[in-house]
Amino acid sequence: MTDAAATRERLLKKSWGKLLLGLLSLIYGAAVSLRSLLYRAGILRSRRLKARVVSIGNLTVGGTGKTPAVLLAAATLKKHGTSIAILSRGYGGKGSGQDVTTLLDDREVPSAQECGDEPWMMHQTLMGQGIPILVAKNRSQAGELAVTFYHSEVIILDDGFQHLKLDRDLDIVLVNALQPFGDGHLLPLGFLREPRRALHRAGLIVLTHSDRAHKSRLESIEAEIKEINPRAPIVHASHKADFLMDLKTGKKSPPAELAGRKIVSFCGIAEPESFEASLLELDAKIAQKWRYPDHHPYAPREIKSLQHIRDGMPVVTTLKDFTRFPPGWADALDGEVYALGIKLHLSKGREAWISALASLVPPQ
Repeated sequence: MTDAAATRERLLKKSWGKLLLGLLSLIYGAAVSLRSLLYRAGILRSRRLKARVVSIGNLTVGGTGKTPAVLLAAATLKKHGTSIAILSRGYGGKGSGQDVTTLLDDREVPSAQECGDEPWMMHQTLMGQGIPILVAKNRSQAGELAVTFYHSEVIILDDGFQHLKLDRDLDIVLVNALQPFGDGHLLPLGFLREPRRALHRAGLIVLTHSDRAHKSRLESIEAEIKEINPRAPIVHASHKADFLMDLKTGKKSPPAELAGRKIVSFCGIAEPESFEASLLELDAKIAQKWRYPDHHPYAPREIKSLQHIRDGMPVVTTLKDFTRFPPGWADALDGEVYALGIKLHLSKGREAWISALASLVPPQ
């Protein structure tokens, strides 16, 4: 759990704390509405790149699976033969605010601590495909560099729904089918970055984790979305295993290699159930489950504890968790240690997804 999340939880337990968070939420909502109005009125202007731009984002804080969606968008666009680049803010990275860090194939790769865990994770999946990932606080600057140096024709803006400084041709918004609008409150009282009416800006909406929601629940969410935005197609998606990465060698292998094996599941993410469900779908036998709070920074003693009671079984974690392993972890953890790469699987509306992205591809 992050410091901010822990503080929020403590305040919610006190009546005055909840009132304070409610007041801050009202102020935040007023600021968000004013900012949106200024952009619509043209007082604040969005910057236009010499490339088509697709944003992939959400309304809530975390939990929707943006990184696999960005990777699927890149794969879809690449099949159309267009030149792509990904822009990321690199949250959590320690790079300078004025720098643009580029991750591309086998160049010297910065650590996740330097560039942020999401860019690092995307790079591990896209290795060898010639798709640059540019990490910068100033994403307009990064986009111009992508156009100039990599001749990018389509830019994918990671976590960009609220980044109105950069003009875009398509907004893809992810909605978690298990908790579509957080708890209905804006930050910091709740988890909404914007009011749900902001969905009217979306050109395509993806219901993630749809395989874990009842059909009637999905229909209810769709009806609510269509009241706000009747024109945007709605796609259903789930998260599936993509590859296994040996964290000691970097070698990738098919995830089916876990079938029938007893393993230790180890993660500190917002949706541990989703990760564990992916393992069970592979017919892996989860003998131990280790769950930590979301964004948990692992201490050396925790890695050593895992070694003592794992009983020689393979440890399987997520790529995001691996970015928070302490230095020297490999000396404390013998045997097999893997990260499971995850991909987004479209179960309904695949044609709408392909059509929306294909519309961005310039004529050859």
